[in-house]
Amino acid sequence: MKNLLFVLLLSPLFLFTSCEEDSDDEFTTVAVPVTQSIADFRASVEIQAPREIKESGKIYAWQNYIFINDKNEGVHIINNTDPFNPVKVQFLKIPRNTDVAIRNNMLYANNGMDLVVFDLSDMSAIQEAGRIKDIFPNYFRNPPPGQVSFVDFENFDHNTEVIIGYITESRKIEYARGDLVNEPFFSEADGGGSGTGGSMARFTINDELLYIAEESELSVVDISNSSNPVELTSEYAGWNIETIFHYQDHLYLGSATGMYIYDLENPESPQQVSFLQHVLGCDPVVVKDNYAYVTIRGGNNCGQNFNQLDVVDVSDKSNPRIVSSYEMNNPFGLGVKDDWLFVCDGDEGLKIFDTKNTPDLSLVDQFTNINTYDVIPLDDKLLMIGDNTLSQYSYKGNEVNLISTFSLN
Repeated sequence: MKNLLFVLLLSPLFLFTSCEEDSDDEFTTVAVPVTQSIADFRASVEIQAPREIKESGKIYAWQNYIFINDKNEGVHIINNTDPFNPVKVQFLKIPRNTDVAIRNNMLYANNGMDLVVFDLSDMSAIQEAGRIKDIFPNYFRNPPPGQVSFVDFENFDHNTEVIIGYITESRKIEYARGDLVNEPFFSEADGGGSGTGGSMARFTINDELLYIAEESELSVVDISNSSNPVELTSEYAGWNIETIFHYQDHLYLGSATGMYIYDLENPESPQQVSFLQHVLGCDPVVVKDNYAYVTIRGGNNCGQNFNQLDVVDVSDKSNPRIVSSYEMNNPFGLGVKDDWLFVCDGDEGLKIFDTKNTPDLSLVDQFTNINTYDVIPLDDKLLMIGDNTLSQYSYKGNEVNLISTFSLN
């Protein structure tokens, strides 16, 4: 903290030597980690009574339950036996959690630097069943809340501490760029059987393997022994990986710069077969038949101001091609079912496209006056999360109709 101390000691001198106020453009916003000991952090995982959500994140469906991430806080469990009247039943307190996936009654969730496993065999008595420690060594590179230019890691010891949050400070630019700040801000860039995650997920399950898309790596975890998962491989995949989608025998990874396609001929060792570059932006992807649908969001930390939906011909996995693009407002997640493509276009609501003539899409319906984040098209209904609200829709003939809305607050 010598640089900071130097600033404090000299500040009175500056007051006497200059009456001119510093201009706003001389300052920048710096995020400072709030930390906890590793032992206390791991011990803080709990199964709790239902509570209000702080900020809804990703969504996951399994049997008659819906799991909704509360960003960096944990997971809300919703009993959806009656879609007209969903009920909160429990909250899994999992600090620094963003993703879950389920197979054979076991829920896998990131918990800061660890992967933690919960046994869901008895939903009234959920228990922590296992843990892989330190599988996510770079978890702290996820962006802090708010618009910050730098993260101050000077007093963070990753060997003994865990980041549980951030506070922001305004600092003069020369001191933000000095020894105090070691890293620049990193941008951001789901009874038996597996569940279904949305397009924003970083987790996906294929048989007895869990695939995890990290910021720059693709990891493969053997979950054949549910309570004792084993990481098999973790290989460099690309820059700023954001999402993962499994379709048939391939993985599709969305990144800030493009889409990666991996072959699962050897499921334990995915092999990259192609990379499709697109304009810089945040981009979840879903796939059906010979087409991938990619939303690209600009603004904030996503790189530029283009907002669009790309249709990609993936019939030749080694040579994917963008065949059409559609202007969007602020797109996030998306989902595809039968001849429908569902796109969450931020505060412009849920847009529904007819895909029968893909790559030519036609907008057939739109639900406005809602802020949308991600969707999961199930066999009998559509789940959507956004603005701390769970919305459910039914498929009736050629129509999609709202069943219910459920506030998580």
